[in-house]
Amino acid sequence: MRMLAGEAVQDAGDVEAGADRPAEFVEALAKGLAVLECFDASHAEMTLSEVARRVRLSPAAARRSLITLQALGYIGQKNKRFHLRPKVMTLGSAFYFAARIDEVLQPDLRELVRQFGDASSVGTLEGQDVIYIAHNSVQRARRAAAVVGARYPACATSLGRVLLAGLPDAALDAYIDTVRPEALTSKTITDPSELRREILAVRKAGYATTVDQLDYGITALAVPIRGPDGNTVAALNTSGYTGVVTPEMLVAERLPSLRAAASRIGHMIKRYPVLQSVMGA
Repeated sequence: MRMLAGEAVQDAGDVEAGADRPAEFVEALAKGLAVLECFDASHAEMTLSEVARRVRLSPAAARRSLITLQALGYIGQKNKRFHLRPKVMTLGSAFYFAARIDEVLQPDLRELVRQFGDASSVGTLEGQDVIYIAHNSVQRARRAAAVVGARYPACATSLGRVLLAGLPDAALDAYIDTVRPEALTSKTITDPSELRREILAVRKAGYATTVDQLDYGITALAVPIRGPDGNTVAALNTSGYTGVVTPEMLVAERLPSLRAAASRIGHMIKRYPVLQSVMGA
């Protein structure tokens, strides 16, 4: 799933026919989770047929999932349109507190925002996307949201490019061979060869900068967070408004502080098993 307007949240094979599943795989649960994930800012209320189309399920299968989720209190219904209920928030908050996000990640994010203003986030790689697991901001502009749980194409974000640069060669090759970048702005890199060159340059430099790749007005700098074995397990960024900051300014003014914060976080996560598991440390 991606939190971008108009996109399908599940590939057709993800729910109905997925490969490499364990014997104990519960397909009904997978379908229910896909239904939950299909609601977003652009699809806050949907009919049964709209839900079925979004998750590429049969209407009967979508209806069973919706009725179950409604009975459990996760989904509500009004005038034949379904919507999420606040109980859904307990799923995300359980991870937030179990992983000790506020204790481990937020202090450094708050300090970066205190020093430089703007925004700072931590993200991990999931499939072809980066998912934000911590965020702090003083920004109020209307643009792509970097809230906790937001998910965006890795190739279009500074966090994602750092994470892709940390992949083994074979995994990076597989990503480049299968990714189909969407032109989110006129500046988004969509050519696979150009994207590969950009990611290899990030690997060499040890940091990534982006300008208006995900959305207009976002200029960002990201560095890797490394686990005990030295491998990249997450990424940390700082971002500002295009036109107010430039990549060169971010590198000159913020890179040392960003790297120091990433190093502290890397040492901290060793003490937190849930966070280690999430980051693959």
